[in-house]
Amino acid sequence: MTTSAPDLQLPIDVKGIMAVLPHRYPFLLVDRIVEMEPGENITAIKNVTINEPFFQGHFPGEPVMPGVLILEAMAQVGSILACLSDQEMIGRLAYFAGVDKARFRRVVRPGDQLVLKLAMLKHKGKVIKVAGQALVDGQLATEAELMASFA
Repeated sequence: MTTSAPDLQLPIDVKGIMAVLPHRYPFLLVDRIVEMEPGENITAIKNVTINEPFFQGHFPGEPVMPGVLILEAMAQVGSILACLSDQEMIGRLAYFAGVDKARFRRVVRPGDQLVLKLAMLKHKGKVIKVAGQALVDGQLATEAELMASFA
């Protein structure tokens, strides 16, 4: 089932993001879209706070954002790029299809702001592949290539 593209202007706030993605608290991991060139690239922000539910157990006394959730945030941003580049994708669920070349370079802690930069590598039918970086204070925290298939 597809719906029409929401009329969104940059920067796109969390309400606009929720108009595109089905994710909700506590699994919506994108706070704002600050730049986008449809079909090409996108830049988003994730503010990491101590109130995130995963910090209770990862790790008590030494809070670290799990790398898999950084990859998930990147995947959500890639899905937004796909949806806002191709209206046929809006309203469809995106499923992880693969992760390649994932590297974790820096620990992400409460108080950090993740700047998520993704570029479209391939968009063929219902499958996309993006290359992404997550940066904190201009330093590379995580990089990966991600693939998703839209239902």
